[in-house]
Amino acid sequence: MIAAIQARWQRWVARRIPRSASVRLTQKRIFIIPTRVGAAFGLALLLMLLAAINYQNNLAFGLTFLLGAVFIVAILHTYRNLAGLTLSAGGGAAVFVGEQARFRVRLESSGRAHQAVAIGWPPTPLQALDVAQSSVSECELSQPALRRGWLRPGRLRVESRFPLGLLVSWSWVDLDQALLVYPRPLAGELPLAAGAADDPEDEGVRTLGQGADDFQGLKSYQPGDSKRRLHWKAYSRGQGLLVKDFAALSGRDLWLDFAALEGDVEQRLSLLCHWVLQLSERQQPFALSLPGVNLAPAVGDSHREACLRALALHGTQA
Repeated sequence: MIAAIQARWQRWVARRIPRSASVRLTQKRIFIIPTRVGAAFGLALLLMLLAAINYQNNLAFGLTFLLGAVFIVAILHTYRNLAGLTLSAGGGAAVFVGEQARFRVRLESSGRAHQAVAIGWPPTPLQALDVAQSSVSECELSQPALRRGWLRPGRLRVESRFPLGLLVSWSWVDLDQALLVYPRPLAGELPLAAGAADDPEDEGVRTLGQGADDFQGLKSYQPGDSKRRLHWKAYSRGQGLLVKDFAALSGRDLWLDFAALEGDVEQRLSLLCHWVLQLSERQQPFALSLPGVNLAPAVGDSHREACLRALALHGTQA
């Protein structure tokens, strides 16, 4: 029953306040009801009116009607504090799973000032700000990024209890904003395409993609380094975990291959995400192979973003 009522409410709100990148709050889009304080205030007025009638006290009548007039005027001012305010989506940068996705929202006043405007996604606390007359204020709202793909936060609540807190005017606004969530990076073995390095001596290509032309020496083990390149003799001598380092192998393209990995889909994508970041930081050309998607070897920020986007949207509707 409750779910059916909520579904009908959502459909009604969607018709009354359709999704848009910019929304101007008008009478059609603003709702107003008394707060708990306002309800208690109204109950007190009712009791005062009954007492005034019972004792035929003119002073009690005057005070009751005066406070009732204040309540009525507060309805107008509470509504006017939101009316005319324009909300626009300001976009947001892509994040990784587990991080806080941050959405920017612009609030613009076309005339009068708007004070103590609260905005956010319940049940998290709303963020309050003032919008000066004929100016623009910007706020940044956050939501946890729990899964990869497009994160669409949905309708946000904008409300005001100004000036007396007796009433709350609010609206549910869908600014049609979204940002991309990349897989959570997971360190591990470098997944290269089958057949990329058929020669068993080309360990550098299979593991770190740094080639096997020249042995450069030993370096400290880092998470993600291949265990096949561990120098066990140095470890037995108490020198700690060291791995063999090779010079870059020319003439070979490094292919990160989804099919070369084991585990579930999310683990594979997380591992590929880790190596996309690592190889991009090293400025080393690489390619990415996913089911239905093949990105040619390249290097640079645009290639990095294209690979991360492909990982984020793998198996989802773009």
